[in-house]
Amino acid sequence: MSRAAASLHPEPGYTGPMSESESLFSILRRTADPAVVAAIETLIQSGADRQLNRINVLDFARKRGLDQNDVIAAFLHAARLGIFEMSWNVLCPGCGGVLGANSSLKGVHQDIYTCRLCAAGYEPTLDEMVEVTFTISPRIRRIAAHDPNTLPPIEYYRQAFWSSGVDLPDEGLEEEMQDAALDVLELPPGQKAFLTVLLPEGNIVCFEPVTHAAHFILVSGEPTRERQNLAIAYNELSPPSGEYQMRPGPLRIALENQTEVRVIPSVWVLGDKIHAIIGRRRPFLTAKLLLSNQTFRDLFRAEALDVDQRLRILSLTFLFTDLRGSTALYERVGDLAAYDLVRSHFNILRDVVGDESGAVVKTIGDAVMATFATPDRAVAAALRMREGMRRLNDERGHEDLLLKIGIHEGPCLAVNLNDRQDYFGQTVNIASRVQNLADSHAIFATEPVVENPHSAEILAKVGLVPVPQSIQLKGVTERVKIYEIP
Repeated sequence: MSRAAASLHPEPGYTGPMSESESLFSILRRTADPAVVAAIETLIQSGADRQLNRINVLDFARKRGLDQNDVIAAFLHAARLGIFEMSWNVLCPGCGGVLGANSSLKGVHQDIYTCRLCAAGYEPTLDEMVEVTFTISPRIRRIAAHDPNTLPPIEYYRQAFWSSGVDLPDEGLEEEMQDAALDVLELPPGQKAFLTVLLPEGNIVCFEPVTHAAHFILVSGEPTRERQNLAIAYNELSPPSGEYQMRPGPLRIALENQTEVRVIPSVWVLGDKIHAIIGRRRPFLTAKLLLSNQTFRDLFRAEALDVDQRLRILSLTFLFTDLRGSTALYERVGDLAAYDLVRSHFNILRDVVGDESGAVVKTIGDAVMATFATPDRAVAAALRMREGMRRLNDERGHEDLLLKIGIHEGPCLAVNLNDRQDYFGQTVNIASRVQNLADSHAIFATEPVVENPHSAEILAKVGLVPVPQSIQLKGVTERVKIYEIP
């Protein structure tokens, strides 16, 4: 156990000043779920170095049987305290490699990210191409990944190149990679070296994970005993790449590292063995999921996006609510009593949204705009909101709070508006207009929401049968199929 980790729990009888680590965890215990905090402390005390680098919090929750929302909230609070450092990593959807690592979402600013290993370019979307991971701060515990250039080649691939969504085995990865590679070499900065391999027939790549340089070799034809040659220089300007045709037989690669960091030239056979390694995937915390998390919005409200950023989300569910007749309520019961009622209504809605893994984006007057990663969570939230308003009205013996709810799902842009992370696009407009159609009891939702299999399951369990209708919405060219959920 490292000295910093051991200091989390002073020895019995210790009467000296509280360590920085213990002080931070004392605060964390007051703001996050105690069971999750205990699990985090155990990980820091006894976990291997690589387990504290780029932590996949969804996998952390699953393996320990902890509530996912509680785990995300605890890690966010811990990051806010400086226990962990957050990383927003742009991923290649093909190989699962990290194309860019950033300390915040503001660092995701390229229109296209190119993966040279997959020879493809991708527009970054927040659904599955940007992961959020947590690495222990060196203030709490120093780990090898804090200086990634010292990691052994296999661990560099595991901890720095591949994302937390690639499900790599704890044991046996080195053997798997040795079976898939012809050779792997470490080349210090400013050094030259030769690498000799025997080329089999098929597709070969000389890939370098630090600079992301890739040289593809199509090996075909009659085998040869003559030595073939290839020269590769790694530099700071742009990752070199190339395509070559060669025959089965010996190949000598002359390598030169002109960069200021170590590089790891690796010769891979592009076949079943390497595909088996990168083909194992697991869920991970996406940027979309985190932006729709209430704790994140509360703690990092002004830090998500720059003013000029426009990041695509392929699918996000919007829920709009509004109080019907609030003006009459103010006139009937007076400003003070009405304000208390409206505040109670906001508290109920906010709690429901958070419980259903959503986030309140903003309130406008008596209206609420909330987002959810999937339609079923929005449907579950809407049903609970409606029931919450019924209970509140029953307690008062008067049906003052009449809640209108509308839900729609679709693509949008994550943007920064008025110094706050917000959303823009036709999906937002339609969701707002759908809410305007709702009356005081029925929930109105569009076809993508109601016909989502998980949404349909939720409605079936409570015996609700949505009634479809075709409606012309203002500002929308085609008629929209909308369901009334009674």
